[in-house]
Amino acid sequence: MLRAGGPRAGSARSQPSGHRATVALIQVPVIIKVFLNNPGELCILRAMTHDAPADASGSGATQPDARRLGPFMAIWGGQALSLFGSQAVQFALIWWLTLQTGSAAVLASATFVGLLPQVVLGPVIGALVDRWNRRTIMLVADVVVALASLILAVLFASDSAGVEAVFAVLFVRALGSAFHGPAMLAASSLMVPPQHLTRIQGWNQSLQGALAIVGAPAGAFLYASLSMAGVMLVDVVTAAFAIAPLLAIRIPEPERQAQDAPMRPAGGVLRETLAGLHYLRSRKGHMALVMIAASINLFLAPAFSLLPLLVQNDLGGNAMTLGWMTSLFGAGMIAGGVVLGSWGGFSRRIVTTLAGIIGLGAAVLVLGMAPPDPIIIASTALLTVGLMVPFCNGPIYAIMQTTIEPAFQGRVFSLLGSLAAATAPLGLLLAAPIASFAGVRAWFLAGGAISLAMGAIGFLVPALIRIEETPAAHAVAADTEAPASR
Repeated sequence: MLRAGGPRAGSARSQPSGHRATVALIQVPVIIKVFLNNPGELCILRAMTHDAPADASGSGATQPDARRLGPFMAIWGGQALSLFGSQAVQFALIWWLTLQTGSAAVLASATFVGLLPQVVLGPVIGALVDRWNRRTIMLVADVVVALASLILAVLFASDSAGVEAVFAVLFVRALGSAFHGPAMLAASSLMVPPQHLTRIQGWNQSLQGALAIVGAPAGAFLYASLSMAGVMLVDVVTAAFAIAPLLAIRIPEPERQAQDAPMRPAGGVLRETLAGLHYLRSRKGHMALVMIAASINLFLAPAFSLLPLLVQNDLGGNAMTLGWMTSLFGAGMIAGGVVLGSWGGFSRRIVTTLAGIIGLGAAVLVLGMAPPDPIIIASTALLTVGLMVPFCNGPIYAIMQTTIEPAFQGRVFSLLGSLAAATAPLGLLLAAPIASFAGVRAWFLAGGAISLAMGAIGFLVPALIRIEETPAAHAVAADTEAPASR
C-alpha cells in the first residue's frame, strides 16, 4: 500500500496532514495528497464480480444485486466537493510553511505529525471501526476536522498561528483521517455492487487526478487572494458538503452472526486488534506486500515531503511552478486511472502493482536527476509518477476488498496502513539531516532506486504472486476451524 499524493507534508486531506484517507500502501507524498487517506481514493481496479465476498451464513444478505448505487454516489459526491476545498487549502498551508520557515525539518515534521495517528493508533482504530457504527465514525471525523480548520482560521485571524499551532491542528486533522479512511473503505465494499467496482473506482482515481490538477492552482490562487484565515474558512465551508449526505443516508454494517463468534473475541478492543493481527499474519502474501511497501515508504515519504524545497531551491521555481507541476501529477493520475479502468490490468492484479512500482521508481529517479532547465524534464517525471500511482495502488484495493472478510476489514485495513507506513517516521526524522548533508535530491535518488529494487524482488516472492488465490471466505473458514482442532 503505497500512498500517493502530491508534495504533501501531512496526512489525510492535505499535505501536512489531512483528513479523509484511504489505505494507500505506497506513499508518494506530493503536495496534494501526501499521506492522504481520502475516502474518494478507492482506486481503479478490475471488478471481481465472480469472487466477491459471500455472506458467511449463506443467507444472501450481501447479494450484490440488492445494493443500489445511488446512496453511495450521494456520499461520494459530497466527499468530492469537500476534497476540492481540502486540496486547495492544503496546498496553501504547505506553501505557507515553506515560505515562513524555508526549513526541510519543518516540512518533514509536518509530514511526521500527519503520520503519527495512523502509525501509532491505526491498529486500535481498526478494531473500533469494526465495533462501532461506520457512518457515525465518518460523520464525527468530518465534523472534528472542520472544527480544527475553523480553529486554525481563528488563530490566523488573530495573528496567533505559529508553526506549533499549525502542527497541533494538523495532528487533529490526521487523527480524524485515521478514523475516516478505514471506515469509508470498509463501508464502500458493502455499499457498491461488485459489478460496479471498476466504474466507481475509475471515477475515484480520476477524481483524485482532477483534484490534483485543479486543487494546486486553486490553492495558489487562494494563497495570493485571501488571508490564511480566509483560506481555512474555505475548508470549513466545503466540509459541509461531506457532512450533509452522511446525516441523511444509512450505511450498511457487516453481518454479525453466531458463527462469527469464534473469529471475534468477546473481550475488549485489544483482543479484537490481536485477532486482526493474527488474521493478517496468516496471510503471507499480504505480509510480503506490507514489507515491500514499508521499504519504499522509508524513502518516498521524506522525499516527497521535501518536494516544495526541491522546486524552490534546486529547480528555481515558485508557488505557481509547484502548483502546475502538481497539476501535471494529477493529469498523470487521470490518465493512469482511465487506462487501468479500461484495461483492467493483468489477470494477476499483483503483477500490475509490481510493474507500477518499477515504473514509479524509474520516474522518481528521473525527478531526482532533473536539471532546473528545462523544467519540462522534472515536470514530465512528476507526470509519470502520477501515471504510475493507479497501477501501484489500484489493484491493491481490489485484492484487499475481495480477500479480507468484511467483519475484519476495519482492523485489517488499519493494520496494513499502519505497518506499511511504520518506517516513514524514521525516514522523516532523517530527512532534514540527510538533506542538509547530501541535498534534497539524494532522497529522490534513493527512493527511486529502492522502488525499482522492491518491484523486481516482488516477482520472486511466491506467496505474493499467489496473493489472490485464497478468497476471504476460505481464510475465514480456516480461522473458524482452528479453535475446534486444538
